Amino acid sequence: MHYDFDKIIERQGTNSVKYDLRKQLFGSEEVLPMWVADMDFETPDFIRKSVVERANHLIYGYTFRSNAYYKSIVDWQKRHHNWKITKDWILFSPGIVAALNMIVLALTNPNDEIIVQPPVYFPFFTAVKNHKRCLVYNNLILPEQGYRMDFDLLEKQAKTAKMIILCNPHNPVGRSWKTDELQRLSEICIKNDLLIISDEIHCDLVLPPNKHTVFASLNTEIAARTITLHAASKTFNLAGLSTSSIIISDEKLRETVKTYIENLHVDMGNLFGIVATQTAFEKGDEWLRQLLVYVNRNVDEVCDFLSKHLPKIKVFRPEATYMVWLDFNAYGLTDNDIRSMLIEKAKLGFNSGIEFGSNGSGFYRMNLGCPLQTVKQALLQLKQTFESYE
Repeated sequence: MHYDFDKIIERQGTNSVKYDLRKQLFGSEEVLPMWVADMDFETPDFIRKSVVERANHLIYGYTFRSNAYYKSIVDWQKRHHNWKITKDWILFSPGIVAALNMIVLALTNPNDEIIVQPPVYFPFFTAVKNHKRCLVYNNLILPEQGYRMDFDLLEKQAKTAKMIILCNPHNPVGRSWKTDELQRLSEICIKNDLLIISDEIHCDLVLPPNKHTVFASLNTEIAARTITLHAASKTFNLAGLSTSSIIISDEKLRETVKTYIENLHVDMGNLFGIVATQTAFEKGDEWLRQLLVYVNRNVDEVCDFLSKHLPKIKVFRPEATYMVWLDFNAYGLTDNDIRSMLIEKAKLGFNSGIEFGSNGSGFYRMNLGCPLQTVKQALLQLKQTFESYE
């Protein structure tokens, strides 16, 4: 079956965070919203059908996650990432950010040091700071060949830290960490007895020919100290259904986290999220294959256009995710100047890089999970605003 990713769908007026909060976030409803990691593509028909079928039942009472639900997750991880897990490793969370916060609370104590690697998904910061843990910045370094982990600094920081939160693949810079990089990280973690939260929500969105390596799959020692986060929400755009997985092979760690979740009474889940997730993982292979081809085409469009028309904007071609990281620093403008030009002149709503850490200054994140027509319109508006600065 051919899926139509070119279809334009009107989302305004649906309580969409991406569209209906534009005035609140950008001061204008006229901006083209290309910020939050939410795709504008039609929810796959097989998922909609399964949700509608369940919605047609006359009662929406208490429910539980069936063996088939867990099997869909186990089979997906084996089929797509060659990672063998079992049903009992899987815990429920209403979202990845909720999982981050619950795990930090369950497995660390106030004043414990937790390492993050900016520029990175900003809820990592609050999951540490809001609970009186100490945030340690292991900033990514940026040599000519692209973003890398600063292992030399990490070796020093790991000596006193309790945990590291890994973004694998990395959001926003789009790195799909290679096996040798993750192996080096694992050696540091094992040597210094570090716990790892590996946020792998974007792992299904690794763009060909890149491959994803599950951090916990490296070896048994690293698996015993790793908590892996995954969901169908980014892959199939189901964030509104609040259904995610926490995967832990170590029984002691798992029981500690499980008890914390159960004590908060947030483990019931969402009836339709359960149905949608199971269906996505059972039937979504071909849809995902076509999605990745389409997103790669959008990435090509951005790289080619900016190289030709706005070469001062440096593009970090993503190895994963449908987001692209753009560097505006060559213009010599302040963050406020760039933001004002993007919103007021270009009429574009991007994520400001400074949200992801101080080393995101001068950068912006652009969402390409949308029809090519939208991408082309955004690039035209960008060109009309910045071409005089070239």
